[in-house]
Amino acid sequence: MPVLGSQRRLLGSLNCTPPATFPLTLAPNRTGPQCLEVSIPDGLFLSLGLVSLVENVLVVAAIAKNRNLHSPMYYFICCLAVSDLLVSVSNVLETAVMLLLEAGALAARAAVVQQLDNVIDVLICGSMVSSLCFLGAIAVDRYISIFYALRYHSVVTLPRAWRIIAAIWVASILTSLLFITYYNHTVVLLCLVGFFIAMLALMAVLYVHMLARACQHARGIARLQKRQRPIHQGFGLKGAATLTILLGVFFLCWGPFFLHLSLIVLCPQHPTCGCIFKNFNLFLALIICNAIVDPLIYAFRSQELRKTLQEV
Repeated sequence: MPVLGSQRRLLGSLNCTPPATFPLTLAPNRTGPQCLEVSIPDGLFLSLGLVSLVENVLVVAAIAKNRNLHSPMYYFICCLAVSDLLVSVSNVLETAVMLLLEAGALAARAAVVQQLDNVIDVLICGSMVSSLCFLGAIAVDRYISIFYALRYHSVVTLPRAWRIIAAIWVASILTSLLFITYYNHTVVLLCLVGFFIAMLALMAVLYVHMLARACQHARGIARLQKRQRPIHQGFGLKGAATLTILLGVFFLCWGPFFLHLSLIVLCPQHPTCGCIFKNFNLFLALIICNAIVDPLIYAFRSQELRKTLQEV
């Protein structure tokens, strides 16, 4: 499981590619700009993964235990927790294997290491794609629950939710196999970046529309109660803050990783882009941080789920 310098591999396999073919890191440029490289200790990386593992296991256990949470919305949240769990486990597993190999504690033939490498690659890529998909599914589910409240239970049924969940997992596995097989093609990275942009746009449009509807509803209540200004302003500020946190966390945690992919296509040999490439470990750590924050945003805010967690 070779690594170039201190860099982890881009979706596993990409760092195994010779620099002349598909570079992830650039040789130090003595005449180029000074690079700010944020070092992520392996201990911190492993600790973040373990925290994410514990959080998401608790979410899955709580939803599985409480029958009141056996609904499409919580099934989507449960699948998001499983995806985030896999994101963390796969990155932690890769880190652990690399450390064992470097320390000489794990002796294995090159063919065996390569097979393990491919498995971890598929796991990392598939879990990332499924995590983004379930974030989008949760946004769509909440949108339908607000704008089609009377028809929600007839539109979002359990059989339909199970079909959506199955389709997302199958699509994630197939796309991860496709991406890992053709990782050295530019179109693959462009598809990944396009997928992220589409998911970000979908979430932004849906949540902004939901906030606008909620503010409109608050204004109507304020008119009836003749306290329009304080109610509307307070509700609007709270809703805007929630929306900013939700989309801000998503963009902050996932954006740098996909910026990295974009720059590989746009300026693989430019010294400034090379400075960004050096912080790839930080970008992976941010994705694991997203796996830690997701349960706080989507799961632990539920009173029913918190009550079940106390029992667990």
